[in-house]
Amino acid sequence: MEVAMELSKKTTILLSDELHSRLSALAAREGVSLGELIRDACRRQYGLFDRTERLAAVDALGALAAPVADVRTMKRQSVPGPDEL
Repeated sequence: MEVAMELSKKTTILLSDELHSRLSALAAREGVSLGELIRDACRRQYGLFDRTERLAAVDALGALAAPVADVRTMKRQSVPGPDEL
C-alpha cells in the first residue's frame, strides 16, 4: 500500500525469468505494479515503515480484544510447566 511519495531514485535489479514471472503475476493479482510490490516487500523485510504506518499498527493492536492479565498469570497460561512437557 504505497502512500503518496516522491520516487526520485532509480535502481536496476536483475531477476531470473521465473522470479520475474512469479512476481509479475503476484503484482497483477494484488492490483499493484511490480515496482510497488518490490518496494513494499523491502519495507516489510527491513521494517522501514513511516510514522503513520507505525501508528496505524499500534491502533490495530489496541483494537484487538485480546485477553490481558498480569505477567505471572500470562506466563502460567502460556509456558508449560515441567510436568506438562
